[in-house]
Amino acid sequence: MHSMMRSRLAHLLLAAVALALTCGVATAGPKVYVGNFKDNTVSVLDAAAGAVVATVPVAAGPHGMGITPDDRWVYVSGDSSSTLSVIDTTTDRVVQSIEVGKTPHGVALTRDGRLLLVAVYGEDRIAFVDTATRAVVGTVRVAKPHTIAIRPDGKVAYVASQEPGRFELAVIDLAARAVVRTVALDKAPRDLEFGHDGKALYFTQAGVNAVQVLDPASDKIVAEIATGVSPHYANFFRGTTLGMAVVQGPGELLLFDPATNQPLRSIGVGKQPHWLTVSGNGKNAYVTNEGSNDVSVVDLATGKTATIAVGNAPRKVVVQSATGGVKVSIANFAFVPPLITIAPGDSVTWSNDDGAPHAVAFKDGAAGPASMSPGQTFRRVFDRAGSHEYFCSFHPYMAGRVVVRAQ
Repeated sequence: MHSMMRSRLAHLLLAAVALALTCGVATAGPKVYVGNFKDNTVSVLDAAAGAVVATVPVAAGPHGMGITPDDRWVYVSGDSSSTLSVIDTTTDRVVQSIEVGKTPHGVALTRDGRLLLVAVYGEDRIAFVDTATRAVVGTVRVAKPHTIAIRPDGKVAYVASQEPGRFELAVIDLAARAVVRTVALDKAPRDLEFGHDGKALYFTQAGVNAVQVLDPASDKIVAEIATGVSPHYANFFRGTTLGMAVVQGPGELLLFDPATNQPLRSIGVGKQPHWLTVSGNGKNAYVTNEGSNDVSVVDLATGKTATIAVGNAPRKVVVQSATGGVKVSIANFAFVPPLITIAPGDSVTWSNDDGAPHAVAFKDGAAGPASMSPGQTFRRVFDRAGSHEYFCSFHPYMAGRVVVRAQ
C-alpha cells in the first residue's frame, strides 16, 4: 500500500513539474553583476533576495562592464591588465579571457549584441571584438579613450577622449571603422550614454557640476542639467519616464525630466556613488557606492532604498533584463539575437517589438504561435540538448536558432 502511495506521489510530482514547465513558470530571478575595483572580483546579486549569491574572480581592476541582450554573457575589462573576462551567467564563472591591449577602460555592446567595443586606454585605440568568435576584428585610433556610447541604431559610437590638452568626443562610424568627426571640450569627459531613444547623448565632465545634453543630430550641447558636486553617470533608460544621474559629492541619485532637462528630486544613496543601472521592468535602480562598499537599490516609485554590502570599491554594474530565461526580440524584421545558447531546462521568450505581425515556427515540429501581434510574447522551455531552428512563417527569410547544450 505504502509503495503504491509513494509511486502515485512520484507521478504527481513529475506531472506538477511538467505542468509548471508547460505553463512557463520560471523559478530563477534576474541577477545583478557588480565589479569590485579593488578586490578584482564581481559580486553576483540575486535581485529578488537582495543578497550576494556568488563572487567571481576577474581580471585585475574591473573597470568596464557589459551584458549581452540575451542576458547570457557579462564582459568585464581589467584596468590593471590587458584582458576582458567573459562570465557565463548560467554558471557565474569566467569561461574565457580575451586579450585586447593595455589598460582597457569602458566597454559598449551594440544593441544586437554582435559587436563589443573596448576603450584600450593604454594603447590609444578602440578595439572591436566579434562576440561570436571573441576575437579582436578591428581597431580605431582614439587618444586616451575612457568610455564609449553606441547610438541605438548601431551606426556610430561616441568615445570620451581624455588626452591632456585636447579633450574631446570622438565619433566613430562603425561600418567604416573610422573617426569621422570630433567634438572639442574644455574639460575632460568622464562618462557618456545615449538615452534609449537615441535623441540625446548625456555626458559628464571633470569639474563641471552639471550633466551635459548633446543633440547627436547637430553635435551641439543643447542643455545642462544642474547637479551637486561631481556628477558621474547619467542616462534615460527604456521603461522609465525620468532620466537619472549619480552625483558623487552629496551621494545622491538625481532624477530629471528628459523632455525639459530639469532636475526634479534627489534620493540619498551611499558614499561616492559611481554607476547605476535599472531593472528590466523599470521599477528599481541599482547604484554602486564606491566609498561605502555597497549597492543602493532604489524603488523609483517611492524613493525608498535598501542597501546590499558587496566587495571593495564597487564601480560598474549591469543587470539581467529578463525575470527568468533569455529573451529574443523581433525587431526590424529580424530575430535579435538570431542565435542563443542555453542549458537544458532554460526558457526563451520571444517578444514582438516590431510594427508588423510575426510568427515563430519550429522546424522540429514543436508548437509555436501562428501569429504574434506587436507587443505580444511567446515562451518555450527547452529540456533536451540539441539545435532548434525556427523561422517566421509570414516572412521565411527571418530565421533563428536555439542551441541547448549538453549537461
